[in-house]
Amino acid sequence: MIKLAEITHQAFKLSTTEFISLIEETTEFIASEKGQVGELNIEGRLVKLKPSGEAIIVGDLHGDFESLRHIIKTSRFLEKVTQKKKPLLIFLGDYGDRGRYSSETYFLVLKLKQLFPQRIVLMRGNHEGPDDLLAHPHDLPENLQRKFGKEGSVIYSKIRDLFKFLYNGVVVEKQFVMIHGGVPSEASSIDDMKFAQLKHPKERHLEEILWSDPAEDVKGTYSSPRGAGRLFGEDVTKRFLDMLRVKMLIRGHESSHDGFKINHSGRILTLFSRKGPPYFNSSAAYLQLDLSLEPQDIHGLMSHICKF
Repeated sequence: MIKLAEITHQAFKLSTTEFISLIEETTEFIASEKGQVGELNIEGRLVKLKPSGEAIIVGDLHGDFESLRHIIKTSRFLEKVTQKKKPLLIFLGDYGDRGRYSSETYFLVLKLKQLFPQRIVLMRGNHEGPDDLLAHPHDLPENLQRKFGKEGSVIYSKIRDLFKFLYNGVVVEKQFVMIHGGVPSEASSIDDMKFAQLKHPKERHLEEILWSDPAEDVKGTYSSPRGAGRLFGEDVTKRFLDMLRVKMLIRGHESSHDGFKINHSGRILTLFSRKGPPYFNSSAAYLQLDLSLEPQDIHGLMSHICKF
């Protein structure tokens, strides 16, 4: 069985050549994922799933390697996947920036994808956005330079190529949609999610998927204080969920004191899966559940939220 301690050791002893090779291999593999790939039905940059089997859903990590290691350990992902129990590990994006161990966190996530390609889904966060929507501060280049010296710029270029192929969303039939940030408020069909990256920047679907946030007691959308994306009301959420014929939205993107929060009458769950500066939230959280469950709203998932 593959041991987490061994992968952790590799992450901290990583050479430039090994990291570049891993990034290139992962990029090539994700770019080639089309149609039915194991249990994943891939259309454009959207993953569609049947409501069955176990899923472990991870929010923002931002270079917090210890929280990622904790999630893998406590969810028993490696034990289960090597015993052919076939759990899915779904990341909602924002792997690096603002944390000391961004490169190590990227390595562990990509190594898991290399080892178990059909069990790992890597979504795109606003910190993996296109060049015209870079998050600030964006300290990944500096992090890579500290660890790899002048070769850090080569690694950064390779990893930005990878970002283009990360997924815009995941839809679990009749149950959930997963997006990093928020609802693409002007989407008229599921195709606007599947191909948001191709329609950017002419249409703002990708910007809102990566950057938007839910707001209470508002209707429609409003300018966001983030400077990108929109604040969106419960009416926007309901319209989007109805269009996709699902009940709930699971997202990341926002820090939370308790590691999670609920919005829009139990229609939205936000997960924040890292701790420490600069956020200083008291808890982090991830979601671990059987996708065949049929909760009517997020409150029915409370017992499946794993706080730490």
